[in-house]
Amino acid sequence: MTAIALTIAGSDSGGGAGIQADIKTFSALGTYAASVITAVTAQNTRGVSAVEDISPNVIGAQMDAVFSDLAVDAVKIGMVSRSQTIAVIAGRLQAFAGPIVVDPVMVATSGDRLLQEDAIAALTRLLLPLAHVVTPNLPEAALLTVRPIAGNREDMIAQAQIILGFGARAVLMKGGHGEGAESVDFLVTPDDVLTLSAPRVETSNDHGTGCTLAAALTANLAKGLALAEAARDAKAYLQAALEAGRDLKVGGGRGPVHHFHGWWPA
Repeated sequence: MTAIALTIAGSDSGGGAGIQADIKTFSALGTYAASVITAVTAQNTRGVSAVEDISPNVIGAQMDAVFSDLAVDAVKIGMVSRSQTIAVIAGRLQAFAGPIVVDPVMVATSGDRLLQEDAIAALTRLLLPLAHVVTPNLPEAALLTVRPIAGNREDMIAQAQIILGFGARAVLMKGGHGEGAESVDFLVTPDDVLTLSAPRVETSNDHGTGCTLAAALTANLAKGLALAEAARDAKAYLQAALEAGRDLKVGGGRGPVHHFHGWWPA
């Protein structure tokens, strides 16, 4: 049976992040991709020039259309910039029993802010308790926990435990914004801490890395992999996409990773 993964996120007109990155990742990992668009961004490798939110009614209608017809195995939630949007999504997902991955997209790779201030409280109150896994990077975890950006292992794990306290079942703390020769992530659950490490890839083509990792995790969970295995495989997929994407020539800024590195060379 075909595994189906649903992404609920914003559209990136440049194709490197958001809905586009999620669909590419789902497809590359052998998962059927369905989508609900929450916002349209005018965006390229250099930055975000405009954002227009989709109305909550249309977001809800998209979700109803998908769930009334498709047997969704896992859901990824990305850019949800307004509290009204978050309320609609949370309400529709109350009856969903499968894995939910919440990627709290707050700041784009370019540094552009993507989440309104009042939406952070709604995200914490309504979506995090539904999450099987939350996948913040270091700046996002700091915003969620109202703490300084974590600078070491202990701080990363401490912030993950605060996020667990909001109701999430697990937290994948992404260390891509850290320093050092290794990019180290921590999968934190109430009972364990799993370290996921890979050599840091020196590249300017890193747009959409957070979306891609969370989407890979979602695809793996949709296929029935256990959480630890799903996270390891997602990390390996992103690592290969970063390495293969170093020589991609897409745009003049922070280019995308190579989602289809397994099918065609850079």
